[in-house]
Amino acid sequence: MNCIVIDDEATARMIISQLCSHVPSLNVLEEFPNAMQAIKYLNQKEVDLIFLDIHMPDFTGFDFIETLKNPPKIILTTSDPNFAIQAFEYDCIVDYLVKPITLERFQKAIDKAESKQNKPATTASNAEKVESTSGNDLYVNIDRRLIKIDIPSIYLVEAKGDYIQVKTEDKNYTVHSTLKKIEDKLPDSLFLKVHRSYIINIQKIIDIEDNSVLIKKDVIPVSRSNRPELMKRLNLL
Repeated sequence: MNCIVIDDEATARMIISQLCSHVPSLNVLEEFPNAMQAIKYLNQKEVDLIFLDIHMPDFTGFDFIETLKNPPKIILTTSDPNFAIQAFEYDCIVDYLVKPITLERFQKAIDKAESKQNKPATTASNAEKVESTSGNDLYVNIDRRLIKIDIPSIYLVEAKGDYIQVKTEDKNYTVHSTLKKIEDKLPDSLFLKVHRSYIINIQKIIDIEDNSVLIKKDVIPVSRSNRPELMKRLNLL
């Protein structure tokens, strides 16, 4: 695979290139200290794989990915482990390596890249579309793992800052995401946003009183603007 290395630190670029030299299938074409130089290069030539640092002056690794219309496979190389969940929202990213990188861990990342070499790349939006139409299952990123959740078992989703809490019959999950993103993936036949911070499974409602609903042991506020839609969706006698 023809590859390039993008990192603002010369030592980091040298280390990645040295690791690449231990893998016969890799051919390092160029190294770049910033994303802008790499973009100019990619406008002229194609590569199979990019080793990309996240934190770079003026232009982050994620900013760089957003500029690419048809991104090749990308392996992120960073000293910051806090962006792993965000990283795997991009289908082009095949692995997330935290520095210092061992040869053994590096080889595993290359194995992942090579296993995807013959598979067509999809954009992040396409990946989300697949998740949202995958029957009764919803997949969430937690600690760099994809966890499958049975959608009908979800009774409540609550927004908490930059995270959401998904409550199910068996377990609760805290996910780095937005309420809007998960709302788009949940079927309208079961779920309704009743407040700017809450989505409920209307089949799990136990009681309704004034401007609140009871689900399990949770009392959920219902905003005045959302109450008419809630009452419309209920099977009233």
